[in-house]
Amino acid sequence: MFELLAKGGVIMIPIGFCSVLSLAIVIERFWSLRRQQIIPAQEVKRVETLVKKGRLSEASKICQVQPSSSYARTVLCGLEQAGKRRSILKEGIEEAGRQEVIIMERYLTLLGTIASITPLLGLLGTVLGMIKVFTVISSVGVGDPSILASGIGEALITTAAGLSVAIPALVFHRYFNRLIDRYVIDLERSALIVIDLIKSEHE
Repeated sequence: MFELLAKGGVIMIPIGFCSVLSLAIVIERFWSLRRQQIIPAQEVKRVETLVKKGRLSEASKICQVQPSSSYARTVLCGLEQAGKRRSILKEGIEEAGRQEVIIMERYLTLLGTIASITPLLGLLGTVLGMIKVFTVISSVGVGDPSILASGIGEALITTAAGLSVAIPALVFHRYFNRLIDRYVIDLERSALIVIDLIKSEHE
């Protein structure tokens, strides 16, 4: 396999780098975008229970102790403004939610870029391979098939390698974006529940 990839020429170096980088991003995002990391069910239940009982300071402490979750950071913003109008609470939580989206989308732009450029790198390798073929033809003619096969092989290998990196990168990019969209909806719903509970406690 290594020998086959080596035949792809120098273009295989950036394609290989993109492959390793995209794999690292996918693994990191799978770990960071676990539901337990974004909206922990147990934490949501505890916070809502305390807010229902009017124990806002205790609810805030839970969010401060577990600042790693998006839910905790978002809801804490609302709890810290308890007593203000609902519109102000909602505005604060929406701003916190926008910050969480930025965190959740970390590295996805890079993953999308990899999905876009690796086919182009493969195409570049194809062009370089074909240039090699035509250079050989112009100098020695078509009498040596092995030399021609080398250039054509380089062209095909880089194309295949570029697509092999780009397709999974594109699939995971779309998957993570869709997952984040679902998290944002659930996060907003959970935060609005807390807002309504805070509001009712101060009416």
